Amino acid sequence: SYRRFASCYHRFYKLQPEVTQSIYDQLITQLQASIKEEIQEVKKEGNLEELFSSLDRIVEEAKNQEEPAWRPSGIPEEDIRSALVPYLLKHRSYLQKVLKEKEEENRKVAESVLVGRDQIAKLQQMIQARRQAWQ
Repeated sequence: SYRRFASCYHRFYKLQPEVTQSIYDQLITQLQASIKEEIQEVKKEGNLEELFSSLDRIVEEAKNQEEPAWRPSGIPEEDIRSALVPYLLKHRSYLQKVLKEKEEENRKVAESVLVGRDQIAKLQQMIQARRQAWQ
């Protein structure tokens, strides 16, 4: 504020208040121009106008979306939970399905191994019987 500016340059303000006001006005004008220039430069460097346009398009598309949007509550654990739980539940059901398929496959393989062992045992008995018959 001008009052604070004048208090910083109190002696100068007492001698020439009009000049102090003029310097203050020039300083404010230059600061505003400098700030506007910096903002424009940041907008150009960051491609912010295009990003804001993209954000507007996303907002428009989201209006037609039926499922609720993700809103941070300020508690990271709850926010991440609300975002990840549906995905993890879906993934768990997929993994359970794959597990059942693998268990079924393993059961079939185990059965074939048992059948193979039985055949090997029978062949060993036949070999043993023929060996004894031959001797």
